[in-house]
Amino acid sequence: MSLMGRFSVSLCLVVAGLLGAVNLQADTSSRLQLVATTGMIADVLREVGGDRVEVRGLMGPGVDPHLYRQTRSDVIAMTRADAVFWNGLYLEAQLEEFLERLGERSPVFAVAETVPQEARLADEEYTGQSDPHVWMDPGRWRYVVEAIRDALSELTPEHADVFDANADDYLAELEALDVYARKVIASVPESARVLVTAHDAFGYFGDAYDFEVLGIQGFSTESEAGLARIESLVDLLVVRDIGAIFVETSVSDRNIRALIEGAEARDHQVHIGGVLYSDAMGPLDSYEGTWLGMIDHNVSVIAKALGGDVPEGGRLGRLNRLEEAP
Repeated sequence: MSLMGRFSVSLCLVVAGLLGAVNLQADTSSRLQLVATTGMIADVLREVGGDRVEVRGLMGPGVDPHLYRQTRSDVIAMTRADAVFWNGLYLEAQLEEFLERLGERSPVFAVAETVPQEARLADEEYTGQSDPHVWMDPGRWRYVVEAIRDALSELTPEHADVFDANADDYLAELEALDVYARKVIASVPESARVLVTAHDAFGYFGDAYDFEVLGIQGFSTESEAGLARIESLVDLLVVRDIGAIFVETSVSDRNIRALIEGAEARDHQVHIGGVLYSDAMGPLDSYEGTWLGMIDHNVSVIAKALGGDVPEGGRLGRLNRLEEAP
């Protein structure tokens, strides 16, 4: 090939590369720029929105949404976003005032508040408020998936068919997870279906799967567990011969350790049955870092620790660890 020919080919490749970069930039800029408060909501946005959305989650693994305060970069991201999605029901207590003001001029969606009132559990600490932890029950989380689908279709109606299809696929996975959960939990002896955790985040789980749930702290980790609460739970552990309790990744294990020590002082051995994901999901880029993986993990760990029959690796064999926590 002549020098001029090689030059022409090279020029074409450079131009093609530049055009590709421009098109990629255009594709990225045409996506909806979204912000989600919790990882659970961010995950659903990515699943339903697909390549039509760009999602920034504010709260990563191990972050407690009850106590989270927005940073300067969070404020900038939320004010620049095409829309902001939050749980509501007073989960993001420190962000609520800002999000309500932002909603007066920008699209802001409190997705958990789409769960019908009759399907919500009452917050026993605060009259007139609901338990915000609706993601713990696939049946209630379905309302959130549908609300996100509808919100995305409202923002970009031209892509509504894509969001519908993605949501249908995701809801099918949600239903399969619910079937799995009911199967493995049915293998737990009825007398062992007592779940003791650091704070009361598993009420919807207990309601859906017929578990008695006892949290040391209330629905919000802002509430402190008093000595009387610790002592009453120690009594319960001893009297009902409960041998396993659970820690959470987003809550200090200090109170759980106090329960174990209190039971030991009464000659009753209690061990940590596992680590659960309550207000935050697992590590980024892991199966447990998705809502489906988070719930699969929780269901599998709880059932196994309390005497149930659980397949290796959980529903899809993808769980990294089901052994007891150290």
